[in-house]
Amino acid sequence: MSTRTAEAPAGPDVGRDELERRALAVREHILRIGAGAVGTHVGGSLSAADILVALYFGVLRVRPEDPRWAERDRFVLSKGHASAALYATLAERGFIDRAELAGYGSPDGRLMAHPTPAVPGVEFATGSLGHGLSLATGLAVAARRAGQPHRVFVLLGDGELQEGSVWEAAMSAAHLGLDNLTAVVDRNRLQISGSTEDRMRLEPLADKWRAFGWQAVGVDGHDFGQLLPALRAAPEPGRPTVLIADTVKGRGVRHLENRKQSHFAKLGAAAYERALTALRATA
Repeated sequence: MSTRTAEAPAGPDVGRDELERRALAVREHILRIGAGAVGTHVGGSLSAADILVALYFGVLRVRPEDPRWAERDRFVLSKGHASAALYATLAERGFIDRAELAGYGSPDGRLMAHPTPAVPGVEFATGSLGHGLSLATGLAVAARRAGQPHRVFVLLGDGELQEGSVWEAAMSAAHLGLDNLTAVVDRNRLQISGSTEDRMRLEPLADKWRAFGWQAVGVDGHDFGQLLPALRAAPEPGRPTVLIADTVKGRGVRHLENRKQSHFAKLGAAAYERALTALRATA
């Protein structure tokens, strides 16, 4: 039931220093958005930043000048509340102008608090948690039926895994042998109401995915030396892959790290300057 010849993707070849530079820029954009009129989901955007940079600068075959290129790899942001991280990454990659980030959340702009296809590079409107893996599964099935070689990637939050629809999609993807599908779990261990393990225990998480028929791989979600090889690796024929990326909520801003209060923030001028200074001090 393999969907294609198993091979590594032909994404861009970017050095680690450049990836680190881009990740810092993405985090700076996230904080700037968080200091805007509507605020944003700062903590989960910061935890996902390195994963998105690894994908868009080191893995995905995309053309920013032609966002609907038929042979592009597909990406779905299932944890749509991390839209600030996605928009910032799309801006750094050239899909949208960096200046547009200032209009985040404006009723007259394209950059809504959750992604919509009005934004170049966005495949689906997402943010109703638990749906992204089903959408990505559908894209992977469509690619196989069309005989297309592109891969499909989806980023989920760990709290989102408490939604039953995630596991329905996981079961379907494994049953269909979708080895062109890779899921990444942003495993920062916090959700809006606190610890994921206190609210609805997920562990042993890797074993759960394996029981559903997936190849499960653990990685440091802030280490490009681990992220890139894992994302680029040829999949096991006939099986979808999930990367469980160990991350830190609020990553890069010490006083926001591992705090549920960073889930959503509307940063004032002083808080923004403090966060930006802290971020640059760790770069």
